[in-house]
Amino acid sequence: MQFIELTGRQLWRVISHDEVNPDELRAAGVTDDSVVRINRQGDIELRLKSGWEIIGGLLGDYEHRVQHESKLDWA
Repeated sequence: MQFIELTGRQLWRVISHDEVNPDELRAAGVTDDSVVRINRQGDIELRLKSGWEIIGGLLGDYEHRVQHESKLDWA
């Protein structure tokens, strides 16, 4: 599966208000310094001490937004 990694700070700039509630992401543990990744299906995963946890999802033209913000390609 391919992903693009972002910081929590970058994620805040990528999400649309109609996709994911920022309060839910904060409750899941996302901070500005968190490591998150997004897969090609739009799932948002948060890096925990022992692995990854799915905490939400993106909709619409998220691929362009994620690539633009991260300056990365899917890997």
